[in-house]
Formats: sequence, C-alpha cells, structure tokens
Amino acid sequence: MAKPAEEIAAHTATAPAHYEQPLSERMRTFLRLEFLYQQMLYNVEKDADWATRATIGSLLEILAILSRGDVRSEVLKELDHQLDALVRFQSQPGVDAGRLDTLVRNLIASRDQVDQIGTRFLQPIKDSEFLNAIKHRSAIPGGTCEFDLPEYNHWLRQPITRRHQDLELWVGSVRPICDAVTESLWLIRESARPSDRLAIDGMYQHNMQKDEHCRLLRVSLAGDSPLFPEISGSQHRFTIRFLEWSTVDSRAVQTGRDVPFQLSIC
Repeated sequence: MAKPAEEIAAHTATAPAHYEQPLSERMRTFLRLEFLYQQMLYNVEKDADWATRATIGSLLEILAILSRGDVRSEVLKELDHQLDALVRFQSQPGVDAGRLDTLVRNLIASRDQVDQIGTRFLQPIKDSEFLNAIKHRSAIPGGTCEFDLPEYNHWLRQPITRRHQDLELWVGSVRPICDAVTESLWLIRESARPSDRLAIDGMYQHNMQKDEHCRLLRVSLAGDSPLFPEISGSQHRFTIRFLEWSTVDSRAVQTGRDVPFQLSIC
C-alpha cells in the first residue's frame, strides 16, 4: 500500500496542468492581483524574516496595481455582472437552489465589503512612511539590505506576533478587493465546461462566434506532458501553439505531432 506522501506525489504528477490567457484588460489585472495575493497569503503566516520580506514585496506590488486606474470600480462592475448572471439562473429548472443561494449571498457580501471600503481604502498604506521608505529603496538592487534600511531590519527581528499586528493592518486594506477578485475569477473559470480539442501538428486556431463573450482562455494538459501552450489572440480569434521544452539552455520549439488537450472558453 502506498504511503500518504507517495500518494500525494503520484497525484501531483498526474494532475492536469492549467494554462490561462486573459483576453481583456480587466482579466489581465485580476489575474495579476490573484497571483500576487496568493504569494502574500502563502508567506504572511510564516515566522522567517525572509517570508515577511516576501509578504511586504507582494503587498507593494499589489499597491502598484491598485494605484493605477480605478480597479475598485472594475471589481464592483464584475461583481454586479456575476450577480446578474446568477440571478438569471434562479428561474431555470434543475438548478441547485441551495448552492445558488449560497453563491449569491457570498457575492452580495463581497460587494458590500468592496463598497464599504470607499475610494480611499489604500490610504493607510500610502500614508505609512515605513512602507514608503521600503518602496523607494526596493527600486534599487539590494536596496533594502541592513545598512540601507536599519529600521526595516530592526522591525524584521521583532517577534512574529508583533510583525503580524502591522501586517494585518496593511493586508487588511487590500483584502476585500483581493478576495472579491479571487471569487470572481473562480466563478469565471467555473462558467465554462472544458471540451476536448486536437491541435493538428501542434497548432490550434479558433474564431469566436458572435454570441461568445470570452474573457479568459484555459488550456489543460496532462500534468506530466512535456509540452506547454503559447496562446495569442483577442476576443475575436486566438491561436494556440504547443511547444516542446527540453532544458533552460535550449529554445522551446513547436511540436510536429497532434496534441489532444482540453479548452475552456470562459
């Protein structure tokens, strides 16, 4: 009988690998926020000062994205769009009313939280001289080392409980937005069923139908596949090329064989 660790390793090796391509500016912004938010949450609970450094780095990158344009407004529009879509499902037969009601309530709660934080939700971070100093020095390679920012390094040596008090204040400022983005992306991904496709000689092209309102492409391959997709296109048409990877010292090339894969047009 396989040990639990061996079972986990076997599952990891065979689990599908997913590759995504945003087809709108909103989706590009959301995927970047999700990426940084996952990094931040991964590191924020760890005791090591290197993990705290990584948390601060992710937080400052999130701040840079949220400071460009009106991301909060885009999140509210997306939540409203998802709510409208779910409400339309309520009148359809065969729908799990309990699960649908839970999704609607979760979205309403997320929307209320994003609405309540107001337009100045980033102010606690922007007003922090401590974070501003780190942000300024982070533009310099190695600029946050001990002799450059002694206060930062002193703070990093504080007990994790003390650091968490400050981190929770800063992370709490962006949490409603990031949680809403995460929930929206989950619903977008779940909105489309993957379909089996075949890339002839490693190439697949698709022209969108007029009624297809695609914002996100999702390509799935076997987890142990030696291939990866290169996706390019727009909301009207897209192309997927499957490339063979060998080592970091050689350039990946398009495969010459037919490639079965799964495609979700979200």
